[in-house]
Amino acid sequence: MFDAVLPIMARPMTDLSRTVLLAVGDLLGREVALDELLARMVARIAQALKADRGTIYLLDPGRGELVSKGADLPELEEIRLRLGQGVAGWVADTGEVVNVPTTSDDGRFFGGVDQKTGYHTESILAVPMRGQEGQIIGVVQLLNKQGGAFLPTDAEALQALAAQAASALAATTMYSQLARAPDSGQALPLAGNFNGIIGDSEALRQACRITARAAASQATVLVRGDSGTGKELFARAIHVNSERSTGPFVKVDCASLPETLIENELFGHERGAYTGADRRSTGKFDLARSGTLFLDEIGELPLTMQAKLLRVLQDQEFDRVGGGPPVQTDVRIVAATNRDLEAMVNDGRFRGDLYFRIRVVQVELPTLGQRGASDIRRLAQHFARTAAKRHGRPAPQITRSAMLHLERYPWPGNVRELAHCIESAVVIMDGAQIQPEDLALPKRPVLMDSLHGTPPGLDPSRDPQTEAPPPLATLEQVERAHILRALEHCQGNRTQAAQLLGIGRNTLGRKLKAWGL
Repeated sequence: MFDAVLPIMARPMTDLSRTVLLAVGDLLGREVALDELLARMVARIAQALKADRGTIYLLDPGRGELVSKGADLPELEEIRLRLGQGVAGWVADTGEVVNVPTTSDDGRFFGGVDQKTGYHTESILAVPMRGQEGQIIGVVQLLNKQGGAFLPTDAEALQALAAQAASALAATTMYSQLARAPDSGQALPLAGNFNGIIGDSEALRQACRITARAAASQATVLVRGDSGTGKELFARAIHVNSERSTGPFVKVDCASLPETLIENELFGHERGAYTGADRRSTGKFDLARSGTLFLDEIGELPLTMQAKLLRVLQDQEFDRVGGGPPVQTDVRIVAATNRDLEAMVNDGRFRGDLYFRIRVVQVELPTLGQRGASDIRRLAQHFARTAAKRHGRPAPQITRSAMLHLERYPWPGNVRELAHCIESAVVIMDGAQIQPEDLALPKRPVLMDSLHGTPPGLDPSRDPQTEAPPPLATLEQVERAHILRALEHCQGNRTQAAQLLGIGRNTLGRKLKAWGL
């Protein structure tokens, strides 16, 4: 848990710093609500320095304000202070450490918060939080030292803790927003999102709001969205922010398993169930006990298995292959699909009773095109930084012309396609900037070129103005053309193509084999 944090540390660890990071180290890199991360951080800091209350303020450079996050503040939802307003505002504006033994004669103290909360502030210790480039990204403030005023040694300790807290924040997706230039003119979206989920479009915010409510319940959840929109990311966010977060998160890709193996994969088998079954085997429902079972591509589940899954949801028990007594289970189901389940129910390909069981709560994920240019920019910058770190290169800048290409492209593969595109650009770029020619974007989007089942450029002599349009291709022809285009885009790499298409590698292999490829 803690070892993963060590590479980002900016200065040697103290015992106090270690206690802070032990409180948040298990959350870094996970899809945890950022408010929870900051709340744990500030609570541990206040406890370490024996303060009555603590607050982490983050700087919103677009508005020139401090916003309270992770505060021990039961009376108010948040506090906003202008730069220079109050002790915290003074620290953010000047970068100075402020230790106020008593507020009665300090002109920097802002009493408006005490008036709203009814709390009586006697002593304050506040220090700046600085980002990796030395810029101020926030303020850590403690109130009312237990047993007297804050000491100079407390100020030194809090500076070390603030540095470690800033380093921990650098490992989250929030950091890219905190590190924005003050003249960006954009407000800082500090509420509601989860680490790992980047963007501020209203469509994404709505998905995050429903995800937060779903996580707080025990309800079965159906996550819906096109391939590459981040369904597994949201499924993990539901688990990590639920009461089951200490339990396992187990994924089953329903599309990648042959029908004959799905039952055994889910429920396991008893000894002697079939030839070679010399001992009992546990399935995914056993492995996910007290946690969450994520059924990806549930629309691919055969009808026979749909009936058995329905029984588990209704009775919380299942039978292993080969008989034996029913096995009680304690598992929460989160399912995902990019299929039109309503149409499948009408066609008799998906059970209606199971459909209503799995969609108690439904999270609809927007396509990248629906999220808009702002989210595309943020995602591209994030992927550029993470890819550069992975490949040992300095973090690149994306030129304005390259960014325009990214914003105008329709992204049929959504966020997954954007991530692969940016990683490719980071690997092949020449210099410190990503140029338009570094972007491996097809001239025409894959889905548009595949409507008639013919890859682009196959017959350049055809004149669309003089020829009648070709007949519509069959669904198999469209699928084949789309898959071949994805393979071309990934330069024949089946693993990357499968990820881009949102299917399992085994599923891709079976399709290619069926086509004699």
